[in-house]
Amino acid sequence: MTVSNLKIFGPHRPNNLKSYLLILLAFISLSGFKTDKDRNITGTVYAADDNAPIPGVHITIASDGKTTNTDAQGHYQITVPGGKTRLVFSMVGYKTDTVTIGKSDILDVRLIKSLNMLNEVLVLKEAAALNQAPGAGVYIRGYATSQGQNVTRVRINDRDLPAAILQNIQVVDDYGNQASKADINSRNPGRIVNVIPPYNESYSRIVENHFEDPKATPLSTFAVDVDAASYSNFRRFINSGQLPPKNAVRIEEMVNYFHYNLPEPTNGDPVAIHTELSAAPWNPQHRLLRIGLKAKDVKTDKLPPSNLVFLLDVSGSMAEPNKLPLVKASMKLLVDQLRPQDHVAIVVYAGEAGLKLPSTPGSDKTKIKEVIDQLYAGGSTAGGAGIMMAYQVAKSNFIKGGNNRIILATDGDFNVGASSNKDMQQLIEDERQSGVSISILGFGMGNLKDSKMEIMADKGHGNYAYIDNITEATKAMVTEFGGTLFTVAKDVKMQIEFNPAKVQAYRLLGYEDRLLNKEDFNNDKKLGGDMGVNHTVTALYEIIPTGIKDSFANSVDPLKYQKTDANVVLNNSPDMVTVKFRYKEPESDQSKMEQVVVNDQPVALAKTSDDFRFAASVVELGLLLRDSEYKQQSGFKSLIEMAKSAKGKDDDGYRAEFIRLAESAALMSKGAEVAADSK
Repeated sequence: MTVSNLKIFGPHRPNNLKSYLLILLAFISLSGFKTDKDRNITGTVYAADDNAPIPGVHITIASDGKTTNTDAQGHYQITVPGGKTRLVFSMVGYKTDTVTIGKSDILDVRLIKSLNMLNEVLVLKEAAALNQAPGAGVYIRGYATSQGQNVTRVRINDRDLPAAILQNIQVVDDYGNQASKADINSRNPGRIVNVIPPYNESYSRIVENHFEDPKATPLSTFAVDVDAASYSNFRRFINSGQLPPKNAVRIEEMVNYFHYNLPEPTNGDPVAIHTELSAAPWNPQHRLLRIGLKAKDVKTDKLPPSNLVFLLDVSGSMAEPNKLPLVKASMKLLVDQLRPQDHVAIVVYAGEAGLKLPSTPGSDKTKIKEVIDQLYAGGSTAGGAGIMMAYQVAKSNFIKGGNNRIILATDGDFNVGASSNKDMQQLIEDERQSGVSISILGFGMGNLKDSKMEIMADKGHGNYAYIDNITEATKAMVTEFGGTLFTVAKDVKMQIEFNPAKVQAYRLLGYEDRLLNKEDFNNDKKLGGDMGVNHTVTALYEIIPTGIKDSFANSVDPLKYQKTDANVVLNNSPDMVTVKFRYKEPESDQSKMEQVVVNDQPVALAKTSDDFRFAASVVELGLLLRDSEYKQQSGFKSLIEMAKSAKGKDDDGYRAEFIRLAESAALMSKGAEVAADSK
């Protein structure tokens, strides 16, 4: 019955409008009339066992599909359409919970940890759709339905795995080790097993820096690196229940993920240098030298105008929930930061490249977002063609004195046209003199081409970030907006000279892929790294002082055909090292140099800054994850305790998150050791 055909019968028919309306309202209330208004639901997700907030929880509106994630403090906000009443909360290591929304718009949730936390499975795809691997190390809980040396049938979600996929998967034990013949034979039909989908990620091989003798090699030279992709990638592995591959752990990127409280330059220079010297936590007889660079801060309204090209991978491999949907959400976060004087064009590529949006003012945010929302994934991956088109678009809209930059969002899995690491390096190097920089945002798992994206960022005057969730996207696109996009010092290089009277041997921790020849330091044609607004860069050296007996400070026999005059060593100098760094102004091709001297006056570890001890704990975790031959007395317990004592002011919760990840890594590492011992 509608209001238009409602009739009032009986002897008590109202004779005035007021009575009529009262009866009408009563009728509507009795008939169960409801308003379908959108609701803005907010809340916090906690761990049920210790009430600690959980970042990165995936929240989905049931029967709708709209999603969001909790931030670093476990907070979330989501607009729920009228008529929708349930939210689904999911996180690796916790039981998924579907919660009904009550009368209140505040909904806090407590998730229960899974009993199988070390090998818990997040089924990202139904079995029939596993042709695209869900990801490295993501265990899928299944059932072995046959016995014998080979498991020939595995069921997941009541479906058989296709034979083509079954050929590529491995049956593994609870710690990720491949099951032995005896293990498989002992399994009865229907017993739960773990299987690992095909894995196709690539990482450049890392050969760790070794200890150098300053008498033979007095200079250590490298390009700075502000990338932090390795840390967020490490977090993704831990959150999916697996330790990262050794080559995925780049210690300098782990350390430089965090913000450090360094004073800004005060003399008008774009960068200031700071040093701190103490004992190495993993070997108290050794020194640990921390060198920190701090870029100047620039207010947003003082930043130059931007000419941006969003280069978005929309190939079939981007169809995962943590790929193109997350790319679109990330790009819209960046659009919200743009000013009217900024411009954005959008280029996409799959089987071929195409221009989706010509250069558009940043004030027209609705138009830009509408184009982003219309993107979908499908087809092969012509990455080289996309990059070439993006450079053409950027150059055609070039802003002299502005920020001209391509932002490439991809999993790096190029397979049409120029696609190899060498092809990409050559392509980027050919465009380097155009004045257009390129920043790389990596997404997804299973086929992540980390090696390719790292090379492209290093050669293209840009940076490389791995976006594993919306919180990380917010960090890169909002919190660190200026540092991500605006360069204040380019081609930044460092060269450290060690005094052999004080230093028996030294080792640079990380930066293996950024090493330079000693003569490259003064050569302005050799690339360095770029630093953005308010960026900090940290480099650490482990130093063996003279007089310490140490197996790492290897000696060699005297030379037969030449002699080294020992008197050239400046024994009376108090200097331990001299630190020099070079940089160029953004619009200059000529470098400037600064230097600082560090005396052999170490501070007790307990009296160092919180930043020093926290950075040292991150290094120590990196040594353990890499199972480094230089890990010495490193241990999870000691580094976690040091990180807790050095957490300091942690408004964004990133240091607290590091501690939780380190604790999870310790559990996984212990589990792997137990499994190895049992064999």
